[in-house]
Parts: sequence; structure tokens; C-alpha cells
Amino acid sequence: MSQKNKKKTDFGFKTVDMEEKASMVHGVFSSVASKYDIMNDLMSGGLHRLWKKKMIEQICPFEGAKMLDVAGGTGDISFRFLKEAKKKNVNVSVTTTDINENMLEEGRDRAVNNNILTGIEWKLADAEELPFADKSFDYCTIAFGIRNVTNIEKALKEIYRVLKIGGKFVCLEFSHVDDPMLSKLYEAYSFNVIPKIGELVAGDSESYKYLVESIRKFPSREEFTKMMGNAGFEKTSCLPLTFGTVAIHSAWRI
Repeated sequence: MSQKNKKKTDFGFKTVDMEEKASMVHGVFSSVASKYDIMNDLMSGGLHRLWKKKMIEQICPFEGAKMLDVAGGTGDISFRFLKEAKKKNVNVSVTTTDINENMLEEGRDRAVNNNILTGIEWKLADAEELPFADKSFDYCTIAFGIRNVTNIEKALKEIYRVLKIGGKFVCLEFSHVDDPMLSKLYEAYSFNVIPKIGELVAGDSESYKYLVESIRKFPSREEFTKMMGNAGFEKTSCLPLTFGTVAIHSAWRI
């Protein structure tokens, strides 16, 4: 295919060849992997912990439940799911996937450090081509990962495919602040402060500049809800949190 005819997509505010985006995103997360969790705390003031707690409340672990966490890298959502299952005294399993081996390595290290040695599997995988059989999982989650996927529609269809009938999809992602005044403040913080924190803590301002830009390019809550429906999901819902800074999207395969 000639350069002129190549399909284009967004990489933050840049327009790039669609086939190049995955490797560019891979580079970003290779750069930030070792500082990913501490940067989440610094950038959100610790709020990401409350958002993820709310996300896990959308899931009810039951005996034998199988969960897939897509773009789960450092294991945060997977660990929370296993913790909830332990509280309920039920046996579950979770498969954590990521397209980036550095992120998965961080997750494995965290699991060992926290003595989480069973019930979890780590798999290098692309969200657009999940290496699992149809109807394999009861739950599928993705937290702050869907906006980094090159073809979101394709990833949603893959998630739908691997969910069992009656399975639930839960997605936590940044959104758009509704209040105009708060939106301006959030914009100023995102573009002026977050890249500087990235430079100081992770030694990488450009990767965090991309991550901020990718939030602005992500579809609105209404648009993403429609995309889930187009992928086949039913009973879609959306729960905005913290003035619309983030949203928890959920849907079912009926």
C-alpha cells in the first residue's frame, strides 16, 4: 500500500499510519512501566484507587468465575478481583494480558512481592487479537487501556467474542469534564503539570504528554456507549465519576 493510501489514526494530537500506532504505544509503556503505578498516584492524587474500587464493585466474584483483564499490565485490577474473591471465600481465576512485556514483568514482580502466586495467569496479547476461545470468560475488564488501542471497534468485538453468554464487560476510562470552569482547570493541570511530573519522576515528559493528549482524543461517553452497542453488547450503562474526569462503562453479552 502506498504512503498516500495508508489508513491514518490518532497518536495523541498527531496523525500517524494506523499500522505504526501499536509500536508507538508499545514504546510509551516500555518507557513508563517501572514508574507506572507511582505516577498514577501522583497524577490523580490517589483518586485512581477510589475509581478502581468503584469499578470492582461492578463485578461479583462467584465460585469458578473466570475474568480477563485486558491491557492489565501491572496487575492492579486483577489483584483487586482476587482480593474480593478471597473476601467472599470463592475460588476464581484471572488472566491478565498486555501488549507490552515490560508492563507484564512489573505485574509479575508485584504479584511475587505480594505473595499472589495462584489464581492468576499473565499473557502477552494484543487487545485486537485476543488468543482465547469464544465464550471463555465470565467477566472482562480494561482500565485506562482502551484509548490506547489502535482499533477500538475491533477490540470491543474481540472482548465480546471471548465473553460467555451472560458475561459482563466493565471499562474504566478517562472522560470529559462537564463543567466548563472545571474543564479549563483540568486542562491546564493536564497539559502543564502532568508532563513535568513525568519528567521529574519517570524521566519522560513526552510519554505523559501523549497520555494526556490521548484522553482528549477519546470518544465522548455517549459515543463510546454507542460503540459498545455496535459491537453487540446490550444493557450498556455509564457511571461518570469525579465531575466526569473518568467514567465506568459496563455492558453485557446477552
